[in-house]
Amino acid sequence: MKLNQLEKEIKRIKSYKPYLEKFVSRYEKIIIIGNGGSNSVASHISQDYTKQLDKRCLSFSDPSRLTCYINDYGRDEAYAKFLEHFATKESLCILVSSSGNSKNIISAASHCLLENIPYIILTGFNPDNKLRSEYAEFAQLEYYVPSTDYGIVENLHSIFLHSVI
Repeated sequence: MKLNQLEKEIKRIKSYKPYLEKFVSRYEKIIIIGNGGSNSVASHISQDYTKQLDKRCLSFSDPSRLTCYINDYGRDEAYAKFLEHFATKESLCILVSSSGNSKNIISAASHCLLENIPYIILTGFNPDNKLRSEYAEFAQLEYYVPSTDYGIVENLHSIFLHSVI
């Protein structure tokens, strides 16, 4: 992504900020999930939202719990099961997948949809990714990064989520 494209994306994030603020302020409990680098973003943001926004915010990043759920429920269902145990209709779930095709994040979106749990999705790479194409229309908010570079997508997701602090 070239510098002018990055500047354009930052302007786009600014245009999303009022909507993200509205949803983050509406819910007392926020759950953020992601894989790999997106899990790091989720963990970091959950701490910031708790500390700086006084939200009950958590991520699915505890190694013992994560490996337990993967072992007991399978990799593709682990996140949905975590949401089954911790999310309610009064929670906001933020689902982060750089590719938008992570089966466990898609399963979590499906769980949110079936249980009427409000959610936001953050994706990148292909604009027709599965999470975006199948779940965006039901999401409270959807943010897509038009890049196939993990570093750019993950960092813009972090900037997007930090925009309300």
